[in-house]
Amino acid sequence: MTAPRLTRTYLAVPAHRVKMVQGAAASAADAVFMDLEDAVPPSEKAAALAAAAAALAGQDWGKKTVAVRLNAIDSPSIQEEIKRLGGIKRLDAFIIPKAETIADVAQISRWVSDAVGARAAPVELELLIETARGLVNVETLAAMGGLVTALHLGVGDFAASIGARSAEIGASPSGYRHVGSAADGHPQVPLDLFAYPMMRLLVAARAFGLRAIDGPCGAFRDAVATQATAAKAAAMGFDGKQVIHPSQIEPTRDAFIPSDEELAYADRAIAAMEEAERNGQGAVTVDGKMVDYANIRMIRRLKSFK
Repeated sequence: MTAPRLTRTYLAVPAHRVKMVQGAAASAADAVFMDLEDAVPPSEKAAALAAAAAALAGQDWGKKTVAVRLNAIDSPSIQEEIKRLGGIKRLDAFIIPKAETIADVAQISRWVSDAVGARAAPVELELLIETARGLVNVETLAAMGGLVTALHLGVGDFAASIGARSAEIGASPSGYRHVGSAADGHPQVPLDLFAYPMMRLLVAARAFGLRAIDGPCGAFRDAVATQATAAKAAAMGFDGKQVIHPSQIEPTRDAFIPSDEELAYADRAIAAMEEAERNGQGAVTVDGKMVDYANIRMIRRLKSFK
């Protein structure tokens, strides 16, 4: 069985911006996706496809996961994109934008299988959930199996699809907050627009053995926002997060790597539990906290990000 893909940092780059693609290939990101969709103006679509094919065939990507985000299923170019890129050995996955229905994803799967031909490894499909309809259907999409291996949350388009009053990708609208009672002076607590879609996507991914990738923080020059949104996704249990600028790679990756203190506690807990098992016990106290088999399962997942 092959090891799961490491996709803590998933760098997006417009396929037609050749120097940016070269920089992405040389970056410290775990994964890169070349974009043929929203980051490419209509006049550059053909150039972007040609550039993506050239980069897949000729660029040194090291050990990175390399994906391409296709145009939408109803676009006139998607079949040509799949046909031209699907057989290139270095392509690991296609990202499907605005994934909403089984029928659409099944059709794309057939096109991909036809395009792959005699390739030894399949081209995976990673579904971008970025509309209200996509989120309503996320469990059904996650259960498809086949080529589908990951779910991404498209935070910008999702906010637009539900009519959220925010112009900043990945950020909650400033007006979305809980206001307390008058007796307490109307204290206000900011709320997280993405808590529900993130959790729903994450649960669907875990239920069917897929990776879960959070959407990007659009304020890439804001180090606090970049780190905080990455820490939230990591704490929830996501496998990684999209980034839109190289400066976001290091703080995002670090958010997904357990601290030395967390790893030291994990080692103590595992050792204590192993000793408890030898003594016929199913639970033990470590640092004043009870540890049982559920804790050990959580701890082993934590250590997998090391």
